[in-house]
Formats: sequence, structure tokens, C-alpha cells
Amino acid sequence: MIFIMKNNKPERPRTEKIAAVVFALLVWQAGAMLLNNSMLLVTPLTVIKRLFSLCLESDFLSAVSFSFIRIVSGFLFALVTGSILAVIAGRFHLAEVMIWPFIVTIKSVPVVSFIILCLIWLNSRNLSVFIAFLMVLPIVYTNMLQGIKSTDSKLLEMADLFNVIWLKKLKYIYFPQLKPYIISACSVTIGLSWKAGTAAEVIGIPEGSIGEKLYEAKVYFSSGDLLAWTVVIVVASIAFEKLFLFLLRYSFKRLESL
Repeated sequence: MIFIMKNNKPERPRTEKIAAVVFALLVWQAGAMLLNNSMLLVTPLTVIKRLFSLCLESDFLSAVSFSFIRIVSGFLFALVTGSILAVIAGRFHLAEVMIWPFIVTIKSVPVVSFIILCLIWLNSRNLSVFIAFLMVLPIVYTNMLQGIKSTDSKLLEMADLFNVIWLKKLKYIYFPQLKPYIISACSVTIGLSWKAGTAAEVIGIPEGSIGEKLYEAKVYFSSGDLLAWTVVIVVASIAFEKLFLFLLRYSFKRLESL
């Protein structure tokens, strides 16, 4: 009789994550019971109930879509702009030198300073677009530039020697080299764009946004609403990250198979 041993290794990380989430919820529940003050901290069950009631409200989808469209737009715009600037800086050293002070400034200045400054320049409805753009841009630019600089110079020399067209250089030399840098940059910056974007909305308070809902929860000392909307932000951020990275990896696979 032959016994077939099943490999359960792929299931272990998922089981461990589920166990970690359960443990975190138990700690949350214990903390809420010890405080015994719903104004400071409500139980997970209360947040779940409030979350379901929020989903049934007429303005729930409009608030989520308002913030989602603007934050994602800021992220995508930064991804494209950062990639273009990195290509230019990788090609021309003078461009890298000229871009450097702007990137350093954006990375160094606190988000709140940018938000307050941008409130003078922009309408609050578009504030989250610009703030998400600013927070994502330097990370994308730095990662892409590092990937370009790490490209094997010998491969490029060989490609020039055999007069390889630039499209094939992109496919066989640059894209395989840049792939991990692009995926890493996107993985980090998607969550960051949501953090910065919602923070901008809380300060700017554009009507019909998730930030406005968070501000109202703070004004009325409703920790249930605050945590429920926070869950919405986390779910939206993770869902977009998973979808975008899946499409990005799929695009690389399709490109490699051509």
C-alpha cells in the first residue's frame, strides 16, 4: 500500500495569520472589557454591528467612492510621474542632480505641513489626490532609479554591440531588472497613499468623504463609528493593493510570454 503525504506548508502561513488575527481580536476584547467605557474603546462586536449599519446607509458608497477615486488617482499619477522622472534621471546625470532637492524635501517635510500648505492652494475636495501623490512620488522615484542603476551594464553593452532595438532592451533587460523594484514600491506606497489621503481629508473635511465621517466621529466621541470607518479604510486599501499587484504581476507575465 502506498501512502501519499500531502504537503500542508502553503496552508501554514494562512493558518498562522488567522491565529494572529484571532489573538489580536481577543486582546482588543479584553482591553475594551477592562476599560469598560464605550466612549474610549468599544468591543469588536460593536464595531462589526456598526459596520453593517453603515453599509446600509445611503451615503456609504458615495463616501467610499469619493475617497477611493481620489486616493487611487493620486497613487497612479505618482507611479507614472515617478517612473518617468526615474528614467530621465537614470539617463541624464544632470537631471538626477536637479531632481534630488525636490525628492529630499518631499521625503523630509511632515505630511501635516503639506496638507496645511495645500489647503491654501487647492480646493479641499482635491486635497487627498495631491497629498497621496506627494507621499508616493519619492518612493517610486527612488526605487525605480535604483533599479535602473542596477541594470547589468555588460548586457546593455552587448545589446548595443548587436544593435538590439529599444523595445527588446525594455523587454529582456530593463523590465526583468525593474520588476522587483516596481512591485516593492507599489506594495509599500498603496497603504501609505491611503494613510496620507485620509489624513488630508480629516484636516480638509471635504464634503462626502471618508475623512469627513472620521471627523464627525471625533466630534461626537463615537469610537464605534471611528473604528468602523477605519476598518473600511483598511479593507479598501488591502483590496486595492491585492488587485493592483495581481494585475501588475499578470502584466509582467504576459509581457514575458510575448
